[in-house]
Amino acid sequence: MPRDVVPPPRILLVLLSVLGASNACLQDPASAYRLTGAVCRLTYPAAVVLNEKTTKVIEAAFQHARYPGVKGEKSLLLLGKVTYGLDNLEIHNLSIGQSAVELLPGEGIALDVRNVSAVFRGNIQYGYGNWLVSAAHSVNFEIESQIDLGIKPKLYCGEGRVAADTTDCYLNFHKLHLHLQGNKEPNWLRKLFTDFITFTVKLAVKGQVCKEINKVANILADFIQDTADQFLSFGDIGVDIGITAAPVIHANYIESYHKGLTKYSNTSTVINDSVFHPSQLTENKMLYFWISDQVFNPMVTAAHQDGLLQLNISGAELTELFKTNLSSAMPEFLRECLLESGSPQLRVWSSSVPYVNTSANFGTAVWATASGQLYCGTRGQMLFFTADVSIDIKASYADKKLLLQGIPSGIFISEAELSRPHQSLLDVEFLREAVEKIGISKILSGRYKAIWTIK
Repeated sequence: MPRDVVPPPRILLVLLSVLGASNACLQDPASAYRLTGAVCRLTYPAAVVLNEKTTKVIEAAFQHARYPGVKGEKSLLLLGKVTYGLDNLEIHNLSIGQSAVELLPGEGIALDVRNVSAVFRGNIQYGYGNWLVSAAHSVNFEIESQIDLGIKPKLYCGEGRVAADTTDCYLNFHKLHLHLQGNKEPNWLRKLFTDFITFTVKLAVKGQVCKEINKVANILADFIQDTADQFLSFGDIGVDIGITAAPVIHANYIESYHKGLTKYSNTSTVINDSVFHPSQLTENKMLYFWISDQVFNPMVTAAHQDGLLQLNISGAELTELFKTNLSSAMPEFLRECLLESGSPQLRVWSSSVPYVNTSANFGTAVWATASGQLYCGTRGQMLFFTADVSIDIKASYADKKLLLQGIPSGIFISEAELSRPHQSLLDVEFLREAVEKIGISKILSGRYKAIWTIK
């Protein structure tokens, strides 16, 4: 079932990082569907919004690029050989006018960045001489520039990860105005240096900026993939988010296919009969996630086996929860336990493996059996119960958070026992209502609340 969220604010970060890692990729995406546990679809409107922040990546590429020194020489009729060296090239006063993005079906992504203004500063050493005259000088220079930048990243599966190839990168220099310090150099020398410096700067900037963009793009991809791995991991439980095929680019969206294999205690699940098909997703929202039950259920099983599905509540927190307005009257033994025992404690845990089922018509439902024990200070255990619960899961989005909320669709108290002195006081209906209105709400809003914060 697709889940809609507003995307994070960096186009390269999203376009590259949501595309995971993998040990092997199939060449044909259609053949990879059956192996796919999770799918991410980023539509063109999202790409447009994210592209507004692409300038930050471009600025970083310009500012972090390192421009190597360059040396050269030229023979002149009267002065003989002229040698020169260009060093310490730095960039200042960088600003970017606008950026546009286009999805190229079957090819890649086209990023068009216009009106990049920058000032390049550096130092040039030169010398010339013959048998009559010789000289050696050094002068600082400054170049005002106006540049358009075009990049066509191609996303591919390489070494188990989606990588970006940005070799299709070009810079158009609309303005290169050279200022030599002091403006005292002779005209012939100024002409020579203008040609040399502008040509050298063009080559250095293009080579280093395009190289830095490729580096930054892949660093972002690795960083977000590692972050996703950590987000989906807890203790011995992890999820292989590697891709099953290279991402597919259409005119209206980019789609990536992920394994979604649960790793637990040195074992890994297998998905080879996934029911995914692109027709299950639309293009009406910015970002879609399709996640198979074959991803959810192994994760839930591992969490159950690892003892993660449990919750302990005690003291004032437990007493405060039972102030919830219920239609059934609170049994006297429970009132005494909460108010008079001094240190009440409730322990709840999954007593069997929960089961998740998702359908296009009814959404996601979870069936679980939970057990609980109520301890009343020195009196020891007073209540034990088991409840069979079914919950419908609904997703909502607010304040840059994806929230998963549970709506109970069925609760059955299959077992309930009081300690011997209180057996005649058991009220199963109160217990059922407490599980519905207090227990489920507490679990979903507390330790097991599913929140994805997008920064």
